[in-house]
Amino acid sequence: MIKLNKIPTKPPKDLDRDKAEKQTRKWAKRIGELQNLLMAEGKHSLLVIMQGMDGSGKDGAVKKVFNYCHHGGVNVYSFKKPTDEEFDHDFLWRVHKLAPRKGMIRIFNRSHYEDILIQRVHGWIDEERVEKRMNAINAFEDLLQFDNNTLILKFYLHISHEQQEKELNERINESDKHWKHNDGDWKERKHWDKYMDCYEYAINNSKVPWHIIPVDLRWHRDYVMSKIVMDELEKLNMEYPPLEKE
Repeated sequence: MIKLNKIPTKPPKDLDRDKAEKQTRKWAKRIGELQNLLMAEGKHSLLVIMQGMDGSGKDGAVKKVFNYCHHGGVNVYSFKKPTDEEFDHDFLWRVHKLAPRKGMIRIFNRSHYEDILIQRVHGWIDEERVEKRMNAINAFEDLLQFDNNTLILKFYLHISHEQQEKELNERINESDKHWKHNDGDWKERKHWDKYMDCYEYAINNSKVPWHIIPVDLRWHRDYVMSKIVMDELEKLNMEYPPLEKE
């Protein structure tokens, strides 16, 4: 049973930053090579799901980890409040059509898990619906994996309560970050403990395991994430297709 308050949000003291950043660049370059192989072979796809509290660095993680990938093979989608049309369908309707086709990487900045996070925190759905949605999410992800050869990597970006306050204040105090400021982020922060409970429920009830990524120091986030992505892509044992003869 994962308890988030038992997991550090900072790197181990013996991890050297300079060495870690050099290694991160090597791993990111290898991810770029593997992504090219993914496109060429066309047998698998990769779905990266990122969840975390406001200020946990989801956008930055995408930029660093997938920096060397070909832009034509990677798509990022940021989930917002559902539209009226999306509300008129089941909660997975808007998600399924965004699943990656073979050869492609799709990154979800937030995801279908919002439907058992923010909605649960604010009491917009009851516990029976939460359980049924969790079951539907597991079935959906199972379908993607075994019916379409989709590798699913799920990352919870683990930020401390103290670091989140610093990140949100930077959006107020630093001019180049003003565009990120949203008063609603501070309102959601008041529900921190409820969010932690809901994240723990989602993490502990998922069939596809979550990777808990410490993000108080961004270089450490990039180091941990890039290693996981590279290792999991390597396990696909992909090969370039041979030249087709006419």
